[in-house]
Amino acid sequence: MTTETLQQPRSLAECSILHLGSGLKKRTDAVNVDLVEATSPDVVHNLNVTPWPFPENRFSEVLAFDVFEHLDNIVSVMEEVHRVCSDGAILKVTVPHFSCANAFTDPTHRHYFGAFSLDYFTDNSELSFYSTRRFQLRASTLVFYPSCSNRIVGHLANKYKHSYERRWAWLFPAWFLYFELQIIKRT
Repeated sequence: MTTETLQQPRSLAECSILHLGSGLKKRTDAVNVDLVEATSPDVVHNLNVTPWPFPENRFSEVLAFDVFEHLDNIVSVMEEVHRVCSDGAILKVTVPHFSCANAFTDPTHRHYFGAFSLDYFTDNSELSFYSTRRFQLRASTLVFYPSCSNRIVGHLANKYKHSYERRWAWLFPAWFLYFELQIIKRT
């Protein structure tokens, strides 16, 4: 019987993945960052404090699973992600959808997200003037709690996101959003 394991880097300097808000889900192939020292991250840092303790163009991938909703200023976070990433790097984000009960239940949540929230950092939004840093949206997916009926709802909601969020989100709440963006650095 064989088991596959992630190949452990020899040092943090070799890791090209940045894992923000790692908590208890640390990865051996990433630089794990968290505010809570008790979770034993590689780097203890408050992500609300910029600049982050990493050089420019350091990472080729950033993972931010269930962390953005806890931070003070999403614009400054996106700008820091852009700064520490190389051109073409990938940012993967999950956040609760605004229709999810958990978005409002957790008292540490400071922001609510819709399917188009991160469009503000792309050239596809007329409201992209909050930051000069640019990303290309590669994926924006509404994820629903697994059930037979939600399979149909999820398919339709992802096909017609504007209509879903305007008319149907409160009747058929989404669970969370998954975004994947590519960093674009203009020379």
